[in-house]
Amino acid sequence: MKILDAYILKKFFSTMVFIFALLLLIFIVIDVNEKYNRLSSSNLGIFDALQHYYPYFTLWAINNFFSIIIFISVILFTSRMANQTEIVAIISSGVSFYRFSRPYFIGAILIASLSFITNHYVLAWSNIKKNEFNTKYLLYQRQKNEYQQSQQINSQLSPTEYLFINSYNRISKDGNGLLYQQFDDRNTLIHEIRADQIVWNDSDSAYMLKNYFERYPGLGAQNDNLIQGSELRQKFKFTPDELLPESYVAETMNSLQLKQFIANEKVKGSGNINKYLAEFYKRTSLPVSIIILCILALSLSSNKRRGGLGLNLALGITIAFVFIFSFQALLVFAESGAISPLMAVWLPNFIFGALAVYLYFKRALS
Repeated sequence: MKILDAYILKKFFSTMVFIFALLLLIFIVIDVNEKYNRLSSSNLGIFDALQHYYPYFTLWAINNFFSIIIFISVILFTSRMANQTEIVAIISSGVSFYRFSRPYFIGAILIASLSFITNHYVLAWSNIKKNEFNTKYLLYQRQKNEYQQSQQINSQLSPTEYLFINSYNRISKDGNGLLYQQFDDRNTLIHEIRADQIVWNDSDSAYMLKNYFERYPGLGAQNDNLIQGSELRQKFKFTPDELLPESYVAETMNSLQLKQFIANEKVKGSGNINKYLAEFYKRTSLPVSIIILCILALSLSSNKRRGGLGLNLALGITIAFVFIFSFQALLVFAESGAISPLMAVWLPNFIFGALAVYLYFKRALS
């Protein structure tokens, strides 16, 4: 039986590597051609992109499309085995379909476990490198202008702290027109700072407030305590990156960091909270989808049928397209608030999982 397991697992992994290498090569050739002008305008060549961008992109692509690659790979080599009557011979020798499918489960669980670890703890580092290169060199001019323009900030930092900045620039890390307010548990103002300008200082990880006015309201008959000056070194609980997060910020955090970041953003009332939650839930749902689609592919392709490999492959590509489309469409609905992020990332798994279980037992009992 160990020989059978090794035989199927060899086909499993070799076909998976071949499919991914082929798809990645095609995509990189198309993507390099599309980005060539932007690379040239930044005085970079194709080799620079291959060295500093595509290795990190490859890790991102592997992890995000593992389930589809596994699905197509299993369809391909299992259909070939079925057409060559290998599966019929194995089952006829007294091996049950449940035993025959064991190496499929082993391969899927191994890859799903690797994907789970990568999703939660490794991919963030890779995304930092990928996104830095993309932001610096690959954005269109319109996108660069939008990224570099100053924005207004209205944020709740904690249950008792609020921050307002008329205009803040994430590139220069400075802004104009600051108002900071702190309240006590009875919703009474206890501290307020106004400043014409706020500038981040990397050397001491603090902000410099220019032309500031600080007020500590008095209690009862007491007068307010007023302080005014030209410069004030002030440490807030937020960094510039937290003040105006990048649109892809969730991708650049491991799951422990992302969980804390989501908790902070909920306090602030962030409008992107559903996007961050979807990213967090997706890190677990994608590895599970690898196992589900592997079982589904095995169930669909282990029977010899008229049309053979071509029919199975066409059916597999169709199902893969439906899975990807439904997953991405639900993510859009989740970000807009139409459905919960948890439902959006797990609903395709529930639907395709039920289908996979039904077809698996139907095939086993046939």
